[in-house]
Amino acid sequence: MSQERLIKLNCSKCKRTNYWSSKNKKKVERKIELAKFCNWCKKRTPHKEAKK
Repeated sequence: MSQERLIKLNCSKCKRTNYWSSKNKKKVERKIELAKFCNWCKKRTPHKEAKK
């Protein structure tokens, strides 16, 4: 069975879900934070992993 899990990425400014990604739960314990473009804020903002 694969350890890859699907996660949501929410914008840290407007809190909207803009992206979906996957991560290996065994190798990465911390929450992921990536700089992505937000269509609602119209700029590049940090997107944090959110609960499902």
